[in-house]
Amino acid sequence: MTSIFERALGDDFARLHPMMRRRFGVGLDSAEACTGRGVMTTIRRGPWWTVPFLQIGRLRSILIPDIGVDVPFTVENYPYRDPLGRETVTFVREYTVGAHHRRFDATMILEQGRIVDYLGTHQHLAVDLDLQVDDRGGLILTSDAQRFNEGPVAFRFPLLFSGRARLHEYFDDADQRFHVDLEVRNHRFGFLFGYRGSFECEWSPATDAPARLKPRRHERRT
Repeated sequence: MTSIFERALGDDFARLHPMMRRRFGVGLDSAEACTGRGVMTTIRRGPWWTVPFLQIGRLRSILIPDIGVDVPFTVENYPYRDPLGRETVTFVREYTVGAHHRRFDATMILEQGRIVDYLGTHQHLAVDLDLQVDDRGGLILTSDAQRFNEGPVAFRFPLLFSGRARLHEYFDDADQRFHVDLEVRNHRFGFLFGYRGSFECEWSPATDAPARLKPRRHERRT
């Protein structure tokens, strides 16, 4: 068994930079966790009318409403098997913006050969991810179809009314750091949210995730 990202990328996984292969090789088979610590050089948001949308996302750790420069952050990637039997990897980011402590929760699974990203503390939002390896061995993750799940309520978000995220991550041999650049845009309204930063990683043995990183509810629907 290989990592969920290796299975999703197939032969393209070998084109990743070796450090990216290790980072995205986190899984039950590797029995490793990855913890990144670094600084977001910028955290940006769109016009004033995006703030209520971002505040709603903050309540379930899906988005953050703050802006800042040189913001310390951590990202924790732990593998575990969820109560539904699916191999899962946490992507939990935490920030300190002034006096505010913010958190962005995501857990990822492999479903029918594609990575599905569950967002939020209760896995309310399920997002399909398209993966592409760039010429430097970095990884570009682009969000596609998005579905909202809450109890008996489930519906697909029209992309016209939601944001499409593009996350670019790569390893730079010059500074020996991972770099990340995210932009969330709406087809009609333009830029909504983004950040850019870099971090270093530490690896540790793990075949389960700490309870503090797991969602409060695991959603069966993808």
